[in-house]
Amino acid sequence: MLHHVEINVSDLNESAPFWEWLLSQLGYETFQRWEKGISWKCGDTYLVFVQTEERFLDLPYHRRRTGLNHLAFHAKSREQVDGLTEALAARGVRVLYREQHPHAGGPRHYAVYFEDPDRIKVEVVAPDV
Repeated sequence: MLHHVEINVSDLNESAPFWEWLLSQLGYETFQRWEKGISWKCGDTYLVFVQTEERFLDLPYHRRRTGLNHLAFHAKSREQVDGLTEALAARGVRVLYREQHPHAGGPRHYAVYFEDPDRIKVEVVAPDV
C-alpha cells in the first residue's frame, strides 16, 4: 500500500486551492498544514504539496520528462466522473482529450483527464461496469 506522495509545486498559493477542491471531492481530508506545504489524507495514504524553493524554479514541470507522468484516482461512479468533468470546466480547468472523453483510455475505461496549475496530468477513473 502506498504511504504518501510528495509533490513540489511552483506556487503553493495557486495549487493548494485546486488540490483542496479536487481531493475533497474524492474523499480526502486536510491532514497537515505549514508555511511551505499542505497535505490531504484518505485512509492511510496522504498526498503532500510543497512550495518549490526559488532556486529550483528555473525549469518548469513537464510530464514527458523523467519523473512523474500523472496521478490517477478512483472515482466512486461514472456519475462522479461526469460531475467532476462539468465542475472542472466551470472552474476553467483544462480538460484533456475532449474529443475522446470519457473513453480516452480505451472503450472500457471511463475517466476524465485534466491538468493542475503546474500542468501535472490528473486522471479520475470510474470503476469498471
